[in-house]
Amino acid sequence: MSKFRSFLAIDIEPKLKNNIKIIQNGLKNSEANIKFVSMENLHFTLKFFGDINENMVGKLSIAIKEVLNENDSLTINIKGTGAFPNDKVMKVLWVGISRNDEFINLIKNFDSKFSNLGFKKERSYTPHLTIGRMKNQKNREEVSKILKDFKGFEIGSMKIKNIYLKKSELTPKGPIYENIAIFNF
Repeated sequence: MSKFRSFLAIDIEPKLKNNIKIIQNGLKNSEANIKFVSMENLHFTLKFFGDINENMVGKLSIAIKEVLNENDSLTINIKGTGAFPNDKVMKVLWVGISRNDEFINLIKNFDSKFSNLGFKKERSYTPHLTIGRMKNQKNREEVSKILKDFKGFEIGSMKIKNIYLKKSELTPKGPIYENIAIFNF
């Protein structure tokens, strides 16, 4: 049985992507060596599974449906910027969400179900949407300044309608994502 990389995600509504593009364009002015995430690949990762097989897809689908049946749908407000691991050593550039306890609880509920299937529990979770990756630390100070300038920038609100189990294929041109299963919230 073949294995493939997979993760659970929430896609971003098209109407919000222009505001994310504004941040990416602002970061391009830094002349830092950043590989930006393409608009069609923007998402919030709820859980990265790594390599799984078809048999695990069925088990995950049952767990996902159970969690969604136990939780009410919710709206998230996308706002704020940052970098991982921190602003002294930047690797991942992201936008976040305004504090949303329901969203954090949803992720914890998923994590609990997935740990029962043998997946490692997350130590902590910072809801974020990756918008770019720094290839090196060139112009890091300028990137940090631009991220601070966008810290209060309102990207917008969206109601989470669907959650996607995605397959990820890594290519030299960047990852290619394919929806394996779609779950209605």
